[in-house]
Amino acid sequence: MPAITTDRVVLDDRGVTLDDVIAVARGNARVEFTERAREGMAVTRARIDELAGAAEPKYGISTGFGALATRHISPDLRTQLQRSLIRSHAAGMGDPVEREVVRALMFLRLKTLASGRTGIRPVVAETMAALLNAGITPVVREFGSLGCSGDLAPLSHCALVLMGEGHVWGADGDIVESGPVLEAAGITPVVLQEKEGLALINGTDGMLGMLIMAIADLEQLCDVADVTAAMSVEALLGTDRVFLPELHEPLRPHPGQTRSAARMLAVLAGSPIVESHLEGDTRVQDAYSLRCAPQVAGGVRDTITHARLVAMRELAAAVDNPVVLPDGRVESNGNFHGAPVAYVLDFLAIVAADLGSISERRTDRLLDKARSHGLPPFLADDPGVDSGLMIAQYTQAALVSENKRLAVPSSVDSIPSSAMQEDHVSMGWSGARKLRQSVDNLRRILAVELVASARGIDLRSPLQPAPATGAVLHGLRETVEGPGTDRYLAPELAAAYDFLLGGGVEKAIEDAGITLP
Repeated sequence: MPAITTDRVVLDDRGVTLDDVIAVARGNARVEFTERAREGMAVTRARIDELAGAAEPKYGISTGFGALATRHISPDLRTQLQRSLIRSHAAGMGDPVEREVVRALMFLRLKTLASGRTGIRPVVAETMAALLNAGITPVVREFGSLGCSGDLAPLSHCALVLMGEGHVWGADGDIVESGPVLEAAGITPVVLQEKEGLALINGTDGMLGMLIMAIADLEQLCDVADVTAAMSVEALLGTDRVFLPELHEPLRPHPGQTRSAARMLAVLAGSPIVESHLEGDTRVQDAYSLRCAPQVAGGVRDTITHARLVAMRELAAAVDNPVVLPDGRVESNGNFHGAPVAYVLDFLAIVAADLGSISERRTDRLLDKARSHGLPPFLADDPGVDSGLMIAQYTQAALVSENKRLAVPSSVDSIPSSAMQEDHVSMGWSGARKLRQSVDNLRRILAVELVASARGIDLRSPLQPAPATGAVLHGLRETVEGPGTDRYLAPELAAAYDFLLGGGVEKAIEDAGITLP
């Protein structure tokens, strides 16, 4: 998992970076505001107060919401209106989502509040920041967002806690009522005024937060996949010549492909195993799962690059409806629609599935005595008595199959809601939820290939691997044993997963003094 680079993020109207989101979501970085941000929020709040006192109804300020926007709400009912909005919209069901997801969506909503375009009072933003800084995490349920009008239910569960209601995660991991937790932390619940309830829930923050974390994870897993693919090439007595630079950028200038090929060539540099069969090898070409590894991983990289561009654009947005413009106008809009984010969430699920698919094909080749060029069946110690890694490949195949199902797009679906007022939705939250599972499955798939390719390299002894692959092999062997008689395999696969999750591949290569492209 990518390293956290900062312990403090300062918000104003100039936006944040993807790394800032990761730092708050996963690294518990402290959130603060500039005076410029506070002043900007105060200025737009004054405009909302002005409109709240006007006779003419204004959506989100003095009217109902959605299909109920035709009713003008009198001043004496507006506090109740905001409170009712949050309570009714906090309608999620299912299992609680992960703490890092909740922290990401809260931080991203804060980012928009700090833009000065929503019309909330500074105290509302300060209270939400206080929750994050105190490590108080609202309980947000799995189902409730259609990815349009924002991630309404997830954000409403967070807004409910701002009001001193709803539930949070307690210090002991239990779900508890929020009121006593806020009191213990010295945080005063807010009483929402005109427009503030809507401003707290009308954003794409949940799906965007999950997109940003998936981008970070997939960038790391692409780097891992280059290494595990190179280790499989080595174990299968493949050639590294297909990774030569003159075969990539000059002929097919996809940046991701060029990078993956360069990395694989560097990982295999100086490999005695590769050098051992430069002469006398009757094979003309390696199988596609070896030879085309840079093309597939490179395509994944380029898709991630596109997703990163979309995420950066969304980070620069101030998503709310209505929105307060710099000239003081308050205008309705459709920027809460999650389509741009939903599409790339689906794109990433597709490429995650395919990167896992090609990894599994290399593992299967390593275990098949007819295609492994001299390795024992299933890399077993005594084939027939021992099954080796036979069922590890079954597990890997099950994960690959699951990822293929998860690659079915969510964004092509739409179920009308709110009495047909909201008649087209993005389903971006659903796309984000399944992408998180896809990414985790991919990490497990690559962990199985790592275990298999490492065992294959060991079985080529006395031939030695390249310095880079040897370093990774040495790092893995600290928790995963090498070839031998059959033993309880699940803990070893789990240890390999943890090795990847903790950046073990990158650390092993770096500690060996090797720099990869």
